[in-house]
Amino acid sequence: MNSTGVRAALLLLLLLLLLLVTAAATAAEGGVTFWQKDFTMVCPQTGMWFRKLEKGPNYSQSYTLQYGGYTRGVYHCKYFEHDKEITYYFYVKGKVCDNCYELDAVVVGWTIVGDVVATACVMAFIYRCTKKKSSAGLTHASKAARPGGRPPPPRSPDYEQLSPHTRSQDPYSAVNRTG
Repeated sequence: MNSTGVRAALLLLLLLLLLLVTAAATAAEGGVTFWQKDFTMVCPQTGMWFRKLEKGPNYSQSYTLQYGGYTRGVYHCKYFEHDKEITYYFYVKGKVCDNCYELDAVVVGWTIVGDVVATACVMAFIYRCTKKKSSAGLTHASKAARPGGRPPPPRSPDYEQLSPHTRSQDPYSAVNRTG
């Protein structure tokens, strides 16, 4: 494996490690997720749920409701950690619909990274396949060299340069030289 391949493998491992650390940090915290018309609140630990002063379901770590104008607002869960009561607050406000799908930023990011890696692999493959291969053997003689050392045939008078004095002056009769 060459140094470019090693660098690419190390970069891929680093990105995977970053994804795992991010996922572990997100799982340790609570949050709100929307899916179509429902939303789910996740408390960092199992606790009691409240909306304003109303008590929600008994002890659970997540609480799922259908979103509407009446469910928008502030929620909180209370749980105990090291004999200390902790309150975790949620503010829920969003837009929902029946046929909506949420794109996760991590999935989109990994799709872009995968596309870039696949494109780089295809480019490397094409580069290696199309690289000119030089042989150690004799090279073929070019077609310009003539056997026997004969000079090229003389020029034909039919193909001589045009004289500027004998040419017509029509718009399309000029000869443009390039190169």
